[in-house]
Amino acid sequence: MEASKAAISLLLPSTPQKRSSPPTSPFTSRNLRNPSTISSRWRCSTHQDLNSSGSGDYDRRQTVEHLAGISPSSHSTAPAPVPSSSPAAATTPASPSSSHGLVLDLGPAGDSWDGRAVGSPVVKRFLSDEEERWFMWYHGRAAAGGAESVGLAVSGNGAHWERASAAVLGPSSDWWAFDTGGIRPSDVLVMSSSRVRVSTAVYWLYYTGFINSTQEEKEKVGVEEVELDSIPISSNPSFRALPGLAISQDGRHWARIEGEHHSGALLDVGAAGEWDSLFIAAPMVVYHRSGDLRMYYHSFNVECGCFCIGIARSRDGIRWVKLGKIIGGGAAGSFDEAGVLNGHVVMKRNGGYLMAYEGIDADGRRSIGLAESSDGLSDWRRCGDGPILVAGLREEGEDGWDCGGVGCPCLVRMDGDDEWRLYYRGIGKEGRTGIGMAVSLSQSSKFPATFRRWTGFHHT
Repeated sequence: MEASKAAISLLLPSTPQKRSSPPTSPFTSRNLRNPSTISSRWRCSTHQDLNSSGSGDYDRRQTVEHLAGISPSSHSTAPAPVPSSSPAAATTPASPSSSHGLVLDLGPAGDSWDGRAVGSPVVKRFLSDEEERWFMWYHGRAAAGGAESVGLAVSGNGAHWERASAAVLGPSSDWWAFDTGGIRPSDVLVMSSSRVRVSTAVYWLYYTGFINSTQEEKEKVGVEEVELDSIPISSNPSFRALPGLAISQDGRHWARIEGEHHSGALLDVGAAGEWDSLFIAAPMVVYHRSGDLRMYYHSFNVECGCFCIGIARSRDGIRWVKLGKIIGGGAAGSFDEAGVLNGHVVMKRNGGYLMAYEGIDADGRRSIGLAESSDGLSDWRRCGDGPILVAGLREEGEDGWDCGGVGCPCLVRMDGDDEWRLYYRGIGKEGRTGIGMAVSLSQSSKFPATFRRWTGFHHT
């Protein structure tokens, strides 16, 4: 428990930054930062329309791709943010057991923007009559102490990825903003809205923005660098997280949308004594139906001493109302006793909601668990007593690349009713990170019971 408590010191709140006057806005409804990055060249034939006034009886059988606004049966091809790699062979050579499941490693050594750390995978699959396209947004960091940014990789099969040579969205340069210290992607949807003055549907990127203190203030508390995924260097750095939003028409060039908080964030932390008073992180958004979007996020509940996941609701994807905590730490001795975080929620075809989440035990070990709910708002129940994916075990005399823990899950539904892929961040020796993929192994009528790390495509 002490290890898990120490971990939240990386996200302790700082004194809110004040500004002498609000920044000017080119639009009356919402401030669009860097509006020149938005063009009108891209079109999407199927997308979520937040302006519809209908009752919105949403078909819960729709897939994860429907939630992103692209139908698997659509004849339109998703726009290509970066050149795609050539199609991979149907069968790949066997990889060393120590690297089973690893699909995106650190960038090349040297000056690569993601050579120090990668994580927070947000994976979307798009289908057309002619091809299958996969996009992955993820966070990366160039060097120890460097700020985290959002990058993009593309794939033809979801296993072999080609990354862009540079980050596609970095920390804000606005002194008053909440995301000057780094950003991590949490979710991507494709929607249109009259509240954003763009003529066509766009990518909506929900992300975690970090704000930290000045270097002078860091030195006062002894902070040399911020390692978000390892044991904190200081027990009290001036550092916190809030949720943000950016939009794009190609998935590569982004413009931030200001929320109602004075820093531009979509939500503020709770009042003193509330469960989310320290920070708000990993805002994952589900389009339930027209006028009803749900945001799942996590924080650290000081009262119970564990990470918890809560929910907020919105009509337009920009203004949000908190509804409270929905799931907290597990029973004593469980894999998620110290809390749950980084929840990724999808709607099931047969009704209800499924959540993959990162669980932390009393010793700080990280695994991935599963929960389900009939309405996505309350009554979340864990699926079984154990995790669906644990840290890589030692095989053939070598530690797995993710032997230090697994987390930041992202579920992608495949063609079968209960066929899933699970993308995740793995932590290995000396804190080295990578992005892995697991596939559903055993299935049931309710949920996939467990996952195994991907070892290659095999055809009988």
